[in-house]
Amino acid sequence: MAQDERLLHASSFGAAAVAYAQHRPDYAHAAVRWALEPALGPRVLDLGAGTGKLTATLVALGAEVIALEPDPAMLTELRRSLPAVRALPGSAEAIPLPDASVDAVLAGNAMHWFDMAVAGPEIARVLAPSGILAGLWNVMDDQVEWVAWLARISGSAAIGPRDTPTSWRAETANMHLPQTGVAARFGSPEQAEFPHGQRRTADTLVATIATRAGVLVMPEQEQQATLGRIRAFLASRPETAHGEFTLPMLTGVLRVRRL
Repeated sequence: MAQDERLLHASSFGAAAVAYAQHRPDYAHAAVRWALEPALGPRVLDLGAGTGKLTATLVALGAEVIALEPDPAMLTELRRSLPAVRALPGSAEAIPLPDASVDAVLAGNAMHWFDMAVAGPEIARVLAPSGILAGLWNVMDDQVEWVAWLARISGSAAIGPRDTPTSWRAETANMHLPQTGVAARFGSPEQAEFPHGQRRTADTLVATIATRAGVLVMPEQEQQATLGRIRAFLASRPETAHGEFTLPMLTGVLRVRRL
């Protein structure tokens, strides 16, 4: 994705902040525990925290959390839902924290928006020695037949390569590395997947997909056609046509240690 296109997608969420808070899933607790397992202390920065989906899980697991989010509308939702959390404006490229002030930096469905040539040194700066950087991605389990068909029908703008376990590992394996000649600040990556799921109806699953960046930036006519196609597919499937169901998911984690 070109830099200007990446910025357009990354800045698209503010207009859908309320829907994002309502419909996006949380993260598998086992995945967050694994991400934090090597950390030497409890201080965690949730980077690109959005409306606080990962932040809430970190709080539930007893971490000392600071949340950082660049979009004002998303930050407002985070502060509304988690008023006890220290939540600051800022980005991965400009972190308003002192050197060596956190033991781990986690990013939930956000690391792919970072410019790691700039963000890598910033993240390394705020991490304590041997601190942990981890990216987490919720992916739809396309090993389940109807989910695989949903991905095909939705199109890559709505459910892309990073959104299914078939290819998320390849898509994220080098996500911690700069794309330029800047020296890497982190060691060899580890990746793991953890079972997860989200209770949905056909309508709320359509609403969830509508909060994805690729859908948010579509021209209105294309957006409505895409969501209409997804809605018709869900209405046609016995697994999703009637009432609530569990969307089969995994939480994938990329974990690296600061050099």
